[in-house]
Amino acid sequence: MMYFIVAAAAAVILTVVIYNGLVKTRLRVREAWSAIDVQLQRRSSLIPNLVETVKGYAGYERDTLTRVVQSRAALTAATGPREAASANAELTAALGTLFALSEAYPDLKANQTYLQLQHDLRDTENKIAFARNYYNGAVEEYNTKVQSLPGLLVARPFGFGAAEFFTAGEDAKAAVVVDVTAAAEPPSRNPAR
Repeated sequence: MMYFIVAAAAAVILTVVIYNGLVKTRLRVREAWSAIDVQLQRRSSLIPNLVETVKGYAGYERDTLTRVVQSRAALTAATGPREAASANAELTAALGTLFALSEAYPDLKANQTYLQLQHDLRDTENKIAFARNYYNGAVEEYNTKVQSLPGLLVARPFGFGAAEFFTAGEDAKAAVVVDVTAAAEPPSRNPAR
């Protein structure tokens, strides 16, 4: 009888320890996602300023600016890691096109506001990459606990499910092709030329 009580107490203690470990790693995943979300919001808030700055110099590059704005809207509306990763990859591609096209506009490349926004976006992109790595590491640890023994025995009854990684879809991984030679000659800002 004593062995039964000791075994039952050990099982309860083991269940509590495993449960608490699952809760801790799940909270780490949520905290890591929050870090990504903050950086995505920061990046998203920089886009309108960038678009307005570029409009003044490259007004006839409407397709590129429209793509940037639409990509930003998709990122803002994303509801989960997979959707956010795909929208983020699309926005990155659109910004890459925009930055490549800006090479055809010397006045724009010299604009301090544009240069600062470009720097801020690159800095934010680096922070997103760091946060994504941290998040995916937290997801890997959590999913390992949820899907392996003995955590699996506690995870299923208590409703712990696997978390999604922050990865881009196959369509977002395609290379972006930018043809700056096709860009029209920018209008002269100085009529005396």
